[in-house]
Amino acid sequence: MHRDFAYRQGVAVVTGATGGIGAAIAQMLAERGSAVVLAYRSNAAAAEELASQLPRKARAIQADLTDPAACVELFAAAGEVHTLVHAAGPHVPMMHLSRVEADQFAEQVAQDVLACFNVVRAALPALRSSRGSLVAVTTAATRRFPVRDGLSAVPKGAVEALVRGIAAEEGRFGVRANCVGPGMLTDGMATRLIASGDLDERALDVARANIPLRSFGSAADVAEAVCFLASDRARFITGQKLDVDGGYTV
Repeated sequence: MHRDFAYRQGVAVVTGATGGIGAAIAQMLAERGSAVVLAYRSNAAAAEELASQLPRKARAIQADLTDPAACVELFAAAGEVHTLVHAAGPHVPMMHLSRVEADQFAEQVAQDVLACFNVVRAALPALRSSRGSLVAVTTAATRRFPVRDGLSAVPKGAVEALVRGIAAEEGRFGVRANCVGPGMLTDGMATRLIASGDLDERALDVARANIPLRSFGSAADVAEAVCFLASDRARFITGQKLDVDGGYTV
């Protein structure tokens, strides 16, 4: 097993740590030697349970990422940070853009784009100090648009532009910034979409047929890509996006 983070001073901060993808990332980071801070918005019980299960000591810290002051407090409490993984994001209903109300779109932008800006801005002093790494979890849908996925793809496209900007501007401080774009997974957002009825069996069959590997991925597949990009094995990679999508974007 890789022990990429065993020698690293400080912690990896994982936002959205109680979600399926966030929890898988936190688990893999800990298995590979990193101390972890689990940032969550409201599900304290799930965050504390996950912290207790990780192989290294972990802390759970509540933070509303739409509040800039809360993000500053998060990193003050975290201390020395070698990695920020931004995996937070709200449930996104599948609907045509023509049916999206203006206030609904504004809320999605706040939860996705402004939250990412707030947390990255607050993390930069620590990442500069450690010459650390930012990895944002976005979506493969910014490269190949699935109909009815605009509420996810459009704000995530802005997040990817923000990450490229950080890569371009912060590289002189040794900070790297990259994205990982999940495709259809058996856990995470897809599970919620299936449960809500947004994706029925017919839609799932169509989605599977559009994937060259003819299968869906898992949160662990996304975590593998995130941990690689956060590690020194990717020391000369910045400003990039790695889609974990079974070939959907080919």
